[in-house]
Amino acid sequence: MAARRAAGSEVASVTAAPDSPGLTLTGERTVPGQLRENYWFRRHEAAYAWLIEQFPPAGGTLVDAGSGEGYGAQMLRDAGASRVIALEYDESAAAHAALAYPMVRTVRANLDALPLPDRSIDMLVTMQVVEHLWDLPRFLRECRRVLRPGGLIAAATPNRPTFSPGLGRGERPANPFHVEEFDAEQVAQMLSGAGFADVRVWGVHHGPRIAPDIVARQIAAVLEDAWTPDLLAEVGAVTSGDFVVDAVDPGAGLDLIGVGRAPGAS
Repeated sequence: MAARRAAGSEVASVTAAPDSPGLTLTGERTVPGQLRENYWFRRHEAAYAWLIEQFPPAGGTLVDAGSGEGYGAQMLRDAGASRVIALEYDESAAAHAALAYPMVRTVRANLDALPLPDRSIDMLVTMQVVEHLWDLPRFLRECRRVLRPGGLIAAATPNRPTFSPGLGRGERPANPFHVEEFDAEQVAQMLSGAGFADVRVWGVHHGPRIAPDIVARQIAAVLEDAWTPDLLAEVGAVTSGDFVVDAVDPGAGLDLIGVGRAPGAS
């Protein structure tokens, strides 16, 4: 597939309802509406936007497993899903999402045991979640259980070689919220090994408007507590459409998006 810009200009961005309680930034999740967090939020939003463009959720029941603040589940609902179930373990995040996004059914749940019937879901999305899980094989078995034959699974995760340069396979990441980080080959093996078919992996890359060193400069600003007005303006100007998603060289991507289908007729 040719390189494509994420569909940020075609898929509406999501912001929480003005009367919803805010969430404290912990470093584990990203949230909309925070200037210093805007780059990371737009990067995550770009994956949802691309997924919606490539695999339009026309009707059906979708699950966002590990939905965090809830913005992604709302994007899926806005894109045409008949029903979206957002599963989130963190109590404060689930309470926030239930109030902020009333058109989504938010359920507090442990991803080790999805509170869903067998073969009941048309599409399951899990974005920036698998790197947090202590029992990833069990979660993937649960995903396969609840998906209908031919149902789609889409999993986004940081690309270890670019997110944590020098970190080897199986080594514990420096990020205290991550159990393990993966490369493109591992993401493909993760899904195919769990029994999913037609597995492909795409990479999320910077488009031409984003400076290559923007991540390094943000990390330095956080560590030194030295955000300059120019950097804040640069970060605040990033949109989801500034990222490109393609399968040309996923191994060089910032993030990876693995997609597969549950066995059986589509």
